[in-house]
Amino acid sequence: MLGTLLGPEIKDMIARRDFAGLRETFSEFPAVDAAELIVELPEDERAIVFRILPHALAADVFEYCEPDAQEQLLKAMSSEQAAAVLNEMSPDDRTALLEELPGNAVAQLLALLTPEERKVAQQLLNYPEGSVGRLMTPDFVSVRDGWSIQQVLEHIRKFGQDSETLNVIYVTDERGRLIDDVRIREVLLPPTDTLVRDLHDASYVALKATDLAETAISIFKKYDRNTLPVTDSEGRLLGIVTVDDMLDVQEAETTEDIQMLGGTSALEDPYMDAPIWELVKKRVIWLVVLFIGGMLTATVITNFQVSLEKAVVLTIFMPLIISAGGNAGSQASTLIIRAMSLGEITPRDWLKIMRKELISGVLLGGILALIGFLRVIGWQNLQSAWGGNPYTVHYVAVGATFGIAVLGVVLWGTIAGAMLPLLLKRLGLDPATSSAPFVATLVDVTGLVIYFLAASLILTGKLL
Repeated sequence: MLGTLLGPEIKDMIARRDFAGLRETFSEFPAVDAAELIVELPEDERAIVFRILPHALAADVFEYCEPDAQEQLLKAMSSEQAAAVLNEMSPDDRTALLEELPGNAVAQLLALLTPEERKVAQQLLNYPEGSVGRLMTPDFVSVRDGWSIQQVLEHIRKFGQDSETLNVIYVTDERGRLIDDVRIREVLLPPTDTLVRDLHDASYVALKATDLAETAISIFKKYDRNTLPVTDSEGRLLGIVTVDDMLDVQEAETTEDIQMLGGTSALEDPYMDAPIWELVKKRVIWLVVLFIGGMLTATVITNFQVSLEKAVVLTIFMPLIISAGGNAGSQASTLIIRAMSLGEITPRDWLKIMRKELISGVLLGGILALIGFLRVIGWQNLQSAWGGNPYTVHYVAVGATFGIAVLGVVLWGTIAGAMLPLLLKRLGLDPATSSAPFVATLVDVTGLVIYFLAASLILTGKLL
């Protein structure tokens, strides 16, 4: 929106080399809007605009750019400007940038940092990838238990400007161990001679630096917090994690799950930035697996070829059998995967889930079976009345075969779709790999077996 409105004006100032006008224009916008405008410019013009921004604004704008845009801007900066931007960045955003870069580039950028900032950056990078430690920032305000409100306020005025947030103040002991957290409103309202120990109740929620980011998401949701402290194994306060970091993690996790549910490996880059070969590589493996699985369908049909030659009418309903089972399995797997991602269920609930899906499968299969049976009977009667081509004189048996097969296939698809994600989770694998296409292919093959077995039981001595 902003790019559409101001793009021509900005391009005109760039062409006229009106750097003072550019600086003034971008200084009027919030950093996030300025980043949006810059990213929409061609690469050479991005560099021009970014160089004329004040250092503080440049660092804020840089944090809101996507990783690929950040890399391009870094390449266009001088060493002095890159150093200024990197030193001004918040530690968690800087870590997110560095972990996306190759090792040699990280070493070069770390060399541009001040000794203090370099130490912070190296500490955060030492935590495992995907852990809370890489998301936290050491910029927070902590106070002592025996301080008065007056001392706390003076401390905040002195050091608060460097803090990531001032919504929560953390209480620590002389060894830096977390005692409690106090909301800022609890500090502002009491008399100034009130002691901190009179405000807190030693009831707080904290994350470990080694916790997985996915674990942190569930804790943020459970306790409805905007900020959580991060401690080490001995309870010492190391930093804080804010909800905006969790939103980024949640977006990445959801994107990966959706891509895998669609039958593709997760993309490492945004779709428009991903090269063609990456798109092919991420999709071809699953397509080959599903294609080979689909070939098993042909094998099943070949094994029952004699039955099909005797009762050609069975071929009419094969697409319906395949689609009913696949759709039921896809529905069940999607529901279970989503429920697991929200923390509503775990693999330990498999028996309860089995019971629910068993009942659901019977009811859903029964409804579709009844519709299928009535379809066979109704079509037979219509064709007989209109002088068309009816199925066979054994149409009731054919309808019963179709209905029983649909019931069995839907029931099997529902149970398989529900249990497979739980099994994968139990084995330590990503449940999203039991994607809808995978479950559908599995149920397609077994569904035909169920169909032909039902035909053998009911139609033997009639059509077979």
